[in-house]
Amino acid sequence: MSMDTVDIDAVKFDAHGLVPCVVQQYNTGEVLMVAWMNAASLHLTLETGTTWFWSRSRQELWNKGATSGNMQQVRELLVDCDADTLLAKVDSPGPACHTGARSCFFRQLA
Repeated sequence: MSMDTVDIDAVKFDAHGLVPCVVQQYNTGEVLMVAWMNAASLHLTLETGTTWFWSRSRQELWNKGATSGNMQQVRELLVDCDADTLLAKVDSPGPACHTGARSCFFRQLA
């Protein structure tokens, strides 16, 4: 299947101006985290080549890894078929989770 190119204006943000973004290690497929982007963080991600998100709890933009030094370098930024979810394939040099775990998905439901 060939890869189509979609203009950034096609991204469908929700009523709060947000779109979910799944973050995946580009070379292993490991799902690292899920976060929210708004238009500003999406533009910053495309401009800088590192992941930027919108913190719903702090109501501010954040550059993933800027404090810890584990900045995620974007290799690909994809949008799903409905244009309402993003997939960032990144090179993440260290833990992606705020707990210090490699991935935010380390707990199994019983």
